[in-house]
Amino acid sequence: MERHQTLDPRSPLVLDTHELGRRPGSMRAVQRTVAAPADLGTAVIGIPEGSDVDLDLRLEAVMEGVLVSGTASAKAVGECVRCLDAVEVDLEVELQEMFVYDERANAAEESGDEDEDLYELEGDLADLEPALRDVVVGGLPFQPLCTPDCPGLCSECGARLADDPEHSHDLVDPRWSTLQSMFEPSNVSDETKES
Repeated sequence: MERHQTLDPRSPLVLDTHELGRRPGSMRAVQRTVAAPADLGTAVIGIPEGSDVDLDLRLEAVMEGVLVSGTASAKAVGECVRCLDAVEVDLEVELQEMFVYDERANAAEESGDEDEDLYELEGDLADLEPALRDVVVGGLPFQPLCTPDCPGLCSECGARLADDPEHSHDLVDPRWSTLQSMFEPSNVSDETKES
């Protein structure tokens, strides 16, 4: 049964493996700069859509399919989880994924030995975007910080503590507020006048 081809061979994240043939050991280097797809990151940090992602890859034919390995480099932008300042991170992640031939994927499906992380070639085309998304999101800092020792924001007023290291508030436990009011200067002077 022939599948309908859905990948666009002109897409920068679609790799054409036709030149490799199905000769194990044949190899081809691919270097290109592509525009980052949408939502390439987490809620606090990611690679902005359309920004440059540099790919330095090697496509190698093996018995099961095509092994794609190499690096992806980009600049991730987000915000510090403590003070909400802008954060930029130079990101370089290692990529190594197997794209299997149709018949190998069909055999795995029929035998019930399906692998969730199985990327499949569509004809001679490999869609790199899902594999790229997996390694980039996994390579981003879980809790990005503007500096490793960022003190964050004041929990009372929201002031940035890095700007004022001596920042503080005189906080009184509400259970003691009545007792404290007895010792305020206006109350003390009233009591001395009465006696």
